[in-house]
Amino acid sequence: MPVPSELPDYDQLPSAPEGGRSAWGIFGEDDNVGLFNLLTPERVRHAVSLVKRGACFPLDAPIDGFAPALFASRGVPRRTVVHAPGALSFDDVYDNFFPQASSQWDSLGHVGYGPGVFYNGATEDDVAHGRRNGIEHWARRGIAGRAVLLDMVRTFEAAGRDYHPGTRIAFSVEDLEAARRRSAVELAAGDILIIHTGFSAWYRGLPAGERAEAARAGAMPGIDQGEEMCRYLWNAHVSAVVSDSGAVEAFPVDRSGGPTEFLHRVLIAQFGMALGELWWTEDLAADCAGDGIYQMLLTSTPIHAPGGVGSPANALAIK
Repeated sequence: MPVPSELPDYDQLPSAPEGGRSAWGIFGEDDNVGLFNLLTPERVRHAVSLVKRGACFPLDAPIDGFAPALFASRGVPRRTVVHAPGALSFDDVYDNFFPQASSQWDSLGHVGYGPGVFYNGATEDDVAHGRRNGIEHWARRGIAGRAVLLDMVRTFEAAGRDYHPGTRIAFSVEDLEAARRRSAVELAAGDILIIHTGFSAWYRGLPAGERAEAARAGAMPGIDQGEEMCRYLWNAHVSAVVSDSGAVEAFPVDRSGGPTEFLHRVLIAQFGMALGELWWTEDLAADCAGDGIYQMLLTSTPIHAPGGVGSPANALAIK
């Protein structure tokens, strides 16, 4: 289905039954790609034109870089080397591999709007059996476009505000706008929004015992919950929001509240917006602070895993 030339504003979207607004059907009833549809060839060509220096910034932490894992249902991969003494070759095997335990994408099947209700009307059975919203739809398409970095660490520091990446700090719309103004960029349709919080570097830099305590506490900075944030992100028409924190949104969240109090429910399941978590943004943020350029080409190749719920980011920012 052709990409609409203009998307409706948030308040023009149909109301969803349990709260918030729904973007189902905008890209067709059978769509499994969501807002990555906005990464048109024209927008990709524009993103390529942003490359001036050829400087590359890998945005993946090591796959075992978050040990212990931040969520109890996930774990750290184990690697076994396959080699016979004297043989010419080596192979390796990973087990206990959770694609979402390090730098990763959440597929559109990761979280539903409500019980049994997923992006664009997919059912729980559709997701469970790999018929809808799996990561392979992004893998087959490929991800490339303009990225914009909002450096929340330096924005708070510049304003003289207390900041610690190991605490639950909820970034308001005005906080994001302050970072955007500081970056001297305007958001455009299809952009991949990168939010630098400093969490990943802080967590990985802790001694082992302190990491275990931080994982148990689960406090992380991220975007604030609520309908104002949903309206802001939709009206910006960004295709994805990624962060170096563990949940993009401030954590812990109140999962018993309405959908806008747990943003995954709206951003993923109602908007079809991609979320990326635990990305390594430290080096990119430092470079942006150095040259004052906060926009760049971003590429990503999710693993081609039919029906997959998540994938390592395999992401690269190029300036």
